[in-house]
Amino acid sequence: MKMNFLLVFVIISVQSFGQEFPQTITKDSLFKNIPSDYSILDSASGNLNRDEYQDLIIVFKKNDEAEISDINDKPVNRPLLVYIGTPDGKYQLVARNDKAVLCYNCGGMWGDPYEGLAIKNGYFTIEHHGGSAWRWSCYITFKYSEKNSKWYLYKDGGDSYHTSDPENVETKVKTVDDFGIVEFEQFKY
Repeated sequence: MKMNFLLVFVIISVQSFGQEFPQTITKDSLFKNIPSDYSILDSASGNLNRDEYQDLIIVFKKNDEAEISDINDKPVNRPLLVYIGTPDGKYQLVARNDKAVLCYNCGGMWGDPYEGLAIKNGYFTIEHHGGSAWRWSCYITFKYSEKNSKWYLYKDGGDSYHTSDPENVETKVKTVDDFGIVEFEQFKY
């Protein structure tokens, strides 16, 4: 009976590996532990929780996201994982959000809207850009809270303009007064 349970556990673990990302990594082991149907879209390192160790953010993409999006006309999530540095030189997964980074075909005629990540002393920002005749940019910033060791939506802003009048840029910025308290893991673009 124990052997059957173990065999079922191993089979289920192997089948679900495509959905799981490593809980603890080192920089050397990172590329060895990526699920086979994913690759790294982007990463950034810096101080996310204001301690003495470097931290890491990784954005993953499905290897066939362009084909899946075109066939199903359905967005494919891009998981964003937050790893904090530990005293032993490893990184521990502490937060994940599959809806914070826009999908491959969410940029309109512009194409893939993803622009990059930025980390600065307890804050991190996800940058997007897209559109066609009307162009837009979006900067979503999260701030670390020492009180409960989590990141919260701090600012959601961006610019828009028409290509026929690129000097006439409209900037909008929303803050916690506009959207309330939103945990990073609960944020949905």
